[in-house]
Amino acid sequence: MTEIQEFIRGLPKAELHLHLEGTIAPATLVELSARHDTYPLTQHQAESLYRFTDFTEFIESFKSVTRRLRDPEDYELAAWRMMQSLAAQGVVHAEVYISVGVIYMWRNFDPRCFEPIFAALERARERAARELGLSLYWIFDAVRHFTVEEADRVFRKAAELRAHYPSIVAIGLGGDERRTGSAPFRHLYSRARDAGLRLTNHAGETTGPEAIWEALAIGSERIGHAVSAIEDTDLLQKLKARGVPLELNPSSNVRTGVCPSFAAHPLRSYFDRGLLVTLNSDDPAFFGSDLVSEFFLAHTQQGFSRDELRQLAANSIRASFLPETEKAPLLAQINTFA
Repeated sequence: MTEIQEFIRGLPKAELHLHLEGTIAPATLVELSARHDTYPLTQHQAESLYRFTDFTEFIESFKSVTRRLRDPEDYELAAWRMMQSLAAQGVVHAEVYISVGVIYMWRNFDPRCFEPIFAALERARERAARELGLSLYWIFDAVRHFTVEEADRVFRKAAELRAHYPSIVAIGLGGDERRTGSAPFRHLYSRARDAGLRLTNHAGETTGPEAIWEALAIGSERIGHAVSAIEDTDLLQKLKARGVPLELNPSSNVRTGVCPSFAAHPLRSYFDRGLLVTLNSDDPAFFGSDLVSEFFLAHTQQGFSRDELRQLAANSIRASFLPETEKAPLLAQINTFA
């Protein structure tokens, strides 16, 4: 490991755009398949499920993996493995998307199915806090190309469980934004905000800057991907003036064909313009790049210096939903890290 890689791994940082299901490595998928499939997957067969050439094929690959998450114990295993990986990368805080809409879909939208799964996820989170010193929040993610009614079910569950689980911090809209924008979910976002939930949104990943404007119009506080913001100078000015955090995922965008290369990603341009950008890995098992790798690629492909990498780490804490009293000591750790 080089000196800069050691610096990156040790640098305290947060991961703010990470899908639980997207952290399931092929080896873990083989374990899950052995539990449930009549003809369990081999390692080679499992690895083949992670191959895709564009965003549409990625969605199909994602579905193939999530189908093997059936019991609460499966989710607990996946969550614990994810948390071990995060801690090993120097991540001190994470805010993780759970595809609650997909969970409901695979279980015929039975409202009773989710509580045992979430209790298992909480067991893993509490263990990580105790054994790894990792802070973690959950974001309940609906699927935008399902119906509004199905998203409503997800957001209502987030508000309901939040009274018992303070670790549920926010809601989000994932899925294929080419099929459905943000406007149909405006009233759901308003109600979630009134329930004390924070508001995230995937926008401008596979669509133009108008999708980001639409996401902002319904009250979204953080924007995931936002690749197409670079096309609209007025939008960039708005994002900067409002201090809207951007959850950037360069390797994800390259692997799904949204961006031609890491070097061509607008990360550097956004950073130089003074936008509040954060680096994230999105679905690391699918895209072959964890958070440490994203920071390293920012250094090698876009020339980010140590001080600029430190600034990206500080941005991740500032953009998080942590209370200000918890952000301050983490920012102090970053500022003094050498």
